Amino acid sequence: MKVLITGASGLIGRALQRSFRTKGYELLLASRNEPKGAEDIKWSVEEGFADPSRLEGIDGVVHLAGENVSGGIRWTEEKKKAIRDSRVLGTRNVVNAISQLKDKPRFLISSSAIGFYGERGDEELSESSSAGDGFLAEVSREWESESRRAEDAGIRTVLLRTGIVLSKDGGALGTMLLPFKMGVGGVVGSGKQWMSWISLDDQVDVINYVIENENIRGAVNAVSPNPVTNEQFTKTLGEVLYRPTFLPLPEFAVGMIFGEMGDELLLASTKVLPRRLLDGGFQFKYPDLKGAIEHAVSGSDT
Repeated sequence: MKVLITGASGLIGRALQRSFRTKGYELLLASRNEPKGAEDIKWSVEEGFADPSRLEGIDGVVHLAGENVSGGIRWTEEKKKAIRDSRVLGTRNVVNAISQLKDKPRFLISSSAIGFYGERGDEELSESSSAGDGFLAEVSREWESESRRAEDAGIRTVLLRTGIVLSKDGGALGTMLLPFKMGVGGVVGSGKQWMSWISLDDQVDVINYVIENENIRGAVNAVSPNPVTNEQFTKTLGEVLYRPTFLPLPEFAVGMIFGEMGDELLLASTKVLPRRLLDGGFQFKYPDLKGAIEHAVSGSDT
């Protein structure tokens, strides 16, 4: 099988490459950089693929590319535009290219995010739940709308609404490890807000699962079946690292420091469940938070 990956140099992309190579897949890796080998293809959010003809013969696409939503201290208008364009315009260019191929790929696995649901308090959310409000929810709706256009071209499309991916090498956990190891970690805001997460290993397994199960299309929540509150997450991370967690970050401080980004990334409560994966019999390697964090910090990620 030949698979195109965008965002291949990111946290999930690197792990996915290793998994696909183990399976013997042929890879085509999209990047802004000039191609260095036969696997590389030049692509940018603004311009799309430099040589779309090289996409002929691919069996599928895993589209992971997107601007880091948590980079920097606050969301400037420039940052918000980069977040939106990298997802909406980038996805539009990918779908346009693969829809015009003579031999179209069988599937498009396109990233989305649980930000689709927005701030929802204690409400349990499944794939059938409505979209929420806020910047990330708005971006996610537009992002998914662009991805769904591939269905019109006869390409099976899966929208992975991914939660917080746990790995020591990046993402939220990678950022949190240093302050927690120094003993300056603590609850954010009230600590009652729900956090929906998934181990990096399980995220890669979910992608393989939806590729191999050709009846799956549409939205799929890529999260553990056991979401936790921020207070529970903080306590568990402290236990795993053998560090105290007594320095809270009050809600007013989050607002002062991070502004809108803090409201949506740190204070929003999103309790998401992977209904479709569970109904399909998917088996999580790390369904519980403590085991997932222990695995992640041990250095044995996928």
